[in-house]
Amino acid sequence: MDWFFADKIGQTHLITGEDAVHITKSLRKSVGEVLTLCDSERTEHLCQIERITDEGVLVKVVTAQECLNEPTVQVTLFAALTKGDKMETVIQKSVELGVTEIVPVLTDRCVSRPDGKASLKKQQRYQKIAEQAAMQSRRALIPKVNSFTDLKKAAEKLSDFDRILLFYEGGGKSLRELLLPSDKRIAVWIGPEGGFEEREVAFLLSCGAETATLGKRILRAETAPLAALAAIMFHTGNLE
Repeated sequence: MDWFFADKIGQTHLITGEDAVHITKSLRKSVGEVLTLCDSERTEHLCQIERITDEGVLVKVVTAQECLNEPTVQVTLFAALTKGDKMETVIQKSVELGVTEIVPVLTDRCVSRPDGKASLKKQQRYQKIAEQAAMQSRRALIPKVNSFTDLKKAAEKLSDFDRILLFYEGGGKSLRELLLPSDKRIAVWIGPEGGFEEREVAFLLSCGAETATLGKRILRAETAPLAALAAIMFHTGNLE
């Protein structure tokens, strides 16, 4: 079932813009066919296409029910900015795995350091990738991709979390030891290609982070966040 998002949905809804173009040009849908719209209240609406015009695609709601596709935990990924298009892959796959929010962080060893218009353009592209991944994986929400920030500013958010997990090559405890059933808001920190500086690790530990391990092998910067998210979803029962 093709999946789209809308803020508010009545008995009928007019789909416009890129979504309407995608429905008509890429999916080649016609009057009478169905699709799903998910609103800001996490309700999924099975809709039937009533009319296609230059203004957009008019659909009628057939049934509506709560969307149950979200994980039972909210995970925010604090990911150091990686080189090239690796970050795009991280964002896409993280959304598929169930991440709630992504914070791109500029750490000491980040090679890519866009600023000004370049950083805004990248952030906007990352948000679009998150939206497309949310549609593909039938999420109940579109995870937010924050604007780029430095490590200290990002750490100001950490008081909101039940568990702060710092994954880095220095090792740590296993997720089996660290995660508790009461942990509903989890922060995950992943470093860049060169890893975190020791002073950065010390700072995050002082903010309440706990070092966690993904095993004895060293994972690439674009692999580690996906492995961490998959492991967290497994240990919290969200891959069942």
